Amino acid sequence: MRLHDFLDYWARERPGAEFAFGGGRSLTFAEAAAAANRLANRLVGVGCGKGTRVAVLARNAPWYPLLYFAAAKAGVVLLPLNCRLTPPEWLRILHDAQPAALIAGRDFVAGADQIRGELETVRHFVAEGEDGRPGWSALDRWLSDGSARPPAVEVGAADALWQMYTSGTTGIPKGAMLSHGAVCWNIVQVGLAHPVFPGDRGLVVLPMFHAAVIPAALSVLCRGGSVYVLDAFDPEQVVDVLDRERIGVATLVPAMLQAIVSVVKNVADRRYDVLRSIYYGASPIAESTLRGVIDAFGCGFVQSYGMTEAAQALTFLTADDHLLALASRPELLLSAGRPAAGTELQVIDGADSPLPAGTPGEILARGPQLMSGYWRRPEATAHALRAGWLHTGDVGRIDEDGYLFIEDRLSDMIVSGGENVSHRVVEDVLLAHPAIADAAIIGVPDVRWGEAVKAVVVLRSEMTCTEEEILAFCRPRLGSFERPRSVDFLDELPRTATGKVLRRVLREPYWAGQDRRVGGV
Repeated sequence: MRLHDFLDYWARERPGAEFAFGGGRSLTFAEAAAAANRLANRLVGVGCGKGTRVAVLARNAPWYPLLYFAAAKAGVVLLPLNCRLTPPEWLRILHDAQPAALIAGRDFVAGADQIRGELETVRHFVAEGEDGRPGWSALDRWLSDGSARPPAVEVGAADALWQMYTSGTTGIPKGAMLSHGAVCWNIVQVGLAHPVFPGDRGLVVLPMFHAAVIPAALSVLCRGGSVYVLDAFDPEQVVDVLDRERIGVATLVPAMLQAIVSVVKNVADRRYDVLRSIYYGASPIAESTLRGVIDAFGCGFVQSYGMTEAAQALTFLTADDHLLALASRPELLLSAGRPAAGTELQVIDGADSPLPAGTPGEILARGPQLMSGYWRRPEATAHALRAGWLHTGDVGRIDEDGYLFIEDRLSDMIVSGGENVSHRVVEDVLLAHPAIADAAIIGVPDVRWGEAVKAVVVLRSEMTCTEEEILAFCRPRLGSFERPRSVDFLDELPRTATGKVLRRVLREPYWAGQDRRVGGV
């Protein structure tokens, strides 16, 4: 199976049905298939042969999902760039990937021009809009001119579809290569856990440069649904769209859900008549936040756990699992669910030996959705995919019923006085404080304990709280080694595009000048 097979099927079966809506414009499946063919033919015509990298730098737009299908048809490898990075960071990725073409949204042409002189491999610059900019071709022409017939390119399931760069929260970003087969498998896996039906409308507000494009957009479109595209997250706007625009399914991250219940005062008073399911993941969610959004929206919830190297999803906590948790097993609300169809998990110790149920260790995964490898990094690929298992770098445990519980990142683990401190446990306690809207913990140097736990919190608007009040709140709720010893207050936490807290950024001021970036005793 290849990604564009889905688009061609629905363009044949439901040609007049909505494919995408955004910015006041809509697109049908027939129009989308024709536009994808024209863009694919243009790429082939300018010399972007099979396997060529084509970069895209843009915010969400109705034409963005077309790029995935067009690249698939042309046999080129799409390279979605994080538009929230800086031009020097784009340059580092582009130097590594060596694309032949760059497609940029209108807001990023100026930034791309700053580094244009150093992009030795890029021969074609394409800008969003009808007229283009000096030195740029117009994307509208690439989408509308030329043949609407599929290009004569042989593409197979094993061919690379896209190359996404890891977030780089702990090091230099690496380009994970995902094949058509891996992505299509994950689309099917997501569809089993989070069903979409022809005619459903899915809300897309998560960035389409991220692996979250699979549940947010591709799994919806490949099942005959349409996408309602927002180019940025605003809590009030999202709630309004969910209420008024016939949204059946949505994909959000915990930070978004938390912002919604914290900021939107009347979120529980809306109707959400069509909303059937919300898919969430990318970072842990506080139990109090999850219960709040379940009560507010009154729909099903599905959680996934995964990563770029696994297309997107490895496990799912299904809607039925959420109901079971609310009825009789509340501990499941802290779980990431059970493996996706065709996926195996195991937990190992430091010697790569499997651990029994309930024992924490590094999480390994094996399945058809795994990456082919890292671009031009054979040693990193061999290390990540040892013996055919993806070594996730995450710490977790699997219970007797097969539910996975994520406890930490190996690289972010706080070790205080020889005890491992779980971020999730402490952060859930902090988020239970009525004045705290967002929270994270980090390990900071401590002479006695090696590392001490520091809380970094964001207070709710119009509320105040002191460090001592927060420390006092934690004392009866946490073990002595888990309790924060100090508190910092910020206006907001630094996060990646999909809501993961950048603990490295929070840690940096405290570990600057230290010989080691972890504590010890």
